[in-house]
Amino acid sequence: MKKEIIFDDKETGLILDNFIKEILNSKINFKNAAIIGIKSGGVPLAGLIRKAVSERFDIDCKIGYVDMTLYRDDPFSVKKSGDATELAFDINGKEIILIDDVINSGRTVRASIDEIFDFGRPEKIKLAVFIDKGGRELPICPDFIGKKIRAGKKEIINVDVLSKKKFVEKYEL
Repeated sequence: MKKEIIFDDKETGLILDNFIKEILNSKINFKNAAIIGIKSGGVPLAGLIRKAVSERFDIDCKIGYVDMTLYRDDPFSVKKSGDATELAFDINGKEIILIDDVINSGRTVRASIDEIFDFGRPEKIKLAVFIDKGGRELPICPDFIGKKIRAGKKEIINVDVLSKKKFVEKYEL
């Protein structure tokens, strides 16, 4: 399995900075917002965005994590208990910023939204993805995108924004 670095530390850092700035400069009411990261790739990004929101607006923005595996509808997903979702706040009436590292078919996002609605009814959900690799199978459109790339259906995109050397890489199954 040959891995290819698409964006190195410097490029990934610039994309990340611009991605976070776009979210911060949007019309989101952060006083009534909550950030939800899709496990597992959206979790580190959700933490970074929450930190930026808290620093810029001096508020304690709610954060949670969603595990959508019970709602996956693709034939290759493994169903598990679904007890890993962590939402320790009331989502009713909140403006949710749903975060993931990579969007492809849209099935993960759809499954995550289904899981969120099991916890209540948010006012709205905004979708933020770091990498959009295309390939949609469902009518899901992100509100915030770090970077669009072209990748084949069998190409996997791996994002690391927490390491000392950040990167985005791809490899084929």
